[in-house]
Amino acid sequence: MFDWKWDFTWEILPRLVQATGNTLLAALIGYVIAVVLGLILALAQRTPYSALTLIVREMVEFIRSTPLILQIFFVFYVGPQFGVRLSPWTSGMIAIGLHYACYLSEVYRGGIESVPKGQWEAATALNMTVAQKYRRVIIPQAIPPALAGMGNYLVGIFKDTPMLSVIGVAELIHTANAIGSENYRFLEPYTMVGIIFLAISLPAAGMIRLFEGYVRRKLGL
Repeated sequence: MFDWKWDFTWEILPRLVQATGNTLLAALIGYVIAVVLGLILALAQRTPYSALTLIVREMVEFIRSTPLILQIFFVFYVGPQFGVRLSPWTSGMIAIGLHYACYLSEVYRGGIESVPKGQWEAATALNMTVAQKYRRVIIPQAIPPALAGMGNYLVGIFKDTPMLSVIGVAELIHTANAIGSENYRFLEPYTMVGIIFLAISLPAAGMIRLFEGYVRRKLGL
């Protein structure tokens, strides 16, 4: 029988709100790491050094082909065996950032390859260095086509932050589990977590689409 207790819901709401802040912070930090590192990985696959390109490409494929939760465990539990001891928060941010950086590197690669060949030739004709070519010509044209994929992965990171609960990060699922175990009631905390995720993910996806359209209009695309 459906037995929803509103007094219990209002009692646990402050804890869930605090955990929501932790979840959003984890998603934001992980995304920033992924955006920056993803671009580095994408550019590292376009160097004239074939050995470096091969190593980076294989690393990206390996990380994309293995589960995020395994990578979280590896950073947190295996790292200390090699003298690398990190807090649950730091381990989680590194794992999420690296995991999604590999996906974003492919998004960047697609955007870079969409830049017309004439633009590359024009930059070369102007005697630009490689750094100038990418900074002034290629990357500004590669980002707009990549915005949709970048936005999707932002929402994806937010929805994957519950995996950090396995190493004790106090995000939404971890807090809901704790509340349920303390009170022997899981209906309210889990339902509230689902509503919170929907309340954030759906508007975020809509705003990302609006931003993408705005950028494309500004650039005349």
